[in-house]
Amino acid sequence: MPVKKSFQEINEKIKKGKAVVLTAEEVAAMGRDHSPAEVAEKVDVVTTATFGPMCSSGMFINTGHATPPIRMEKASLNGVPVFSGIAAVDLYIGATENHPEDPAYGGAHVIEELIAGKDVELVAHAKGTDCYPLKNIKTSINRSNINEMLMFNPRNAYQNYPVAVNTSDRIKYTYMGSLLPRLGNANYSTSGELSPLLNDPEMRTIGIGTRIFLGGTTGYISWYGTQFKTDAEVNEHGVPVSNAATLAVIGDASAMSPEYIKAAYYEKYGVSMFVGIGVPIPVLDEEMASRVMIRNEQITTRIIDYSDPDHPELGRTNYRELMTGEIEFRQKKIKTGSLSSIYKARKIADILKIQISEGSFLLTEPLEHFPMGKGLNSLEIRSQ
Repeated sequence: MPVKKSFQEINEKIKKGKAVVLTAEEVAAMGRDHSPAEVAEKVDVVTTATFGPMCSSGMFINTGHATPPIRMEKASLNGVPVFSGIAAVDLYIGATENHPEDPAYGGAHVIEELIAGKDVELVAHAKGTDCYPLKNIKTSINRSNINEMLMFNPRNAYQNYPVAVNTSDRIKYTYMGSLLPRLGNANYSTSGELSPLLNDPEMRTIGIGTRIFLGGTTGYISWYGTQFKTDAEVNEHGVPVSNAATLAVIGDASAMSPEYIKAAYYEKYGVSMFVGIGVPIPVLDEEMASRVMIRNEQITTRIIDYSDPDHPELGRTNYRELMTGEIEFRQKKIKTGSLSSIYKARKIADILKIQISEGSFLLTEPLEHFPMGKGLNSLEIRSQ
């Protein structure tokens, strides 16, 4: 009979310490010698992970009230502007917000410092009201003396992402790193067969409410991410070949670790933030087994020219080739570089594997699944 398992049945096995848990790399290797039916029979949970730059990230902060109280209307943390148009002492700091006088320092650095327990200078101004009379405040805040640090990232864990190259005659400084002229290098930013949404491309087990590893602690998928797209072309293995689905995630930043939340600066581009995410995938049946058995050579991605504003596709490659350190393209060997850390992704997948095996991390069935067949709109540019 075909194997059929439920979230509840797998959680019972986890509670009893009887669940078989493998990382995505381990099950991909297992898939070379075993059929989907055998994998579904033997394996209960597969842990996936990624650690890479995720610009669409940030943190809500509630500073607590001063005496007398203030309704912050303009605020900064260590000189980095923060959004204060929420409520009196609620702030949101975006990872890519730059310091006005120091482009190499920004919101991601402030977030990492707060997570690390360091003091951060808060400066805020207001017009003053009857109920919030204070007009100016300058003080230090840290993880211990504020009410909440709530990480909320609108777009993380892209399902797939293109390889960036540059065919022009000068270096290009991009969010995909520095791209050398005349196809001097090729940069990519996905953890391949370890990547969460490449192991469940139709998101059968991933949705609103899914419990995940986020930045060193437990987090949750709160919604589908911005620029979420599920009508992308797929290859013969059912994997999107371009940037497609994304995740919006949420978690308690005060419990996170700077090991898994890291600020970064890209020369002549700006600030970003590396985020560590791990997603457990239950092997419910043979079909899910066939998905989590995906190998790097079966994951296709596009080679995109970042020197052209239209980002045309020049060709395609796969993650096995990318991870060798070079690809052969247009009769030329091109060095490849990964913006995401496979080392950290493996570490996250292993941590999640241990937590599930020990019974300290249970799976959550999605409260709601994501929309399928969703495309993207483009912004119309009008001349003034």
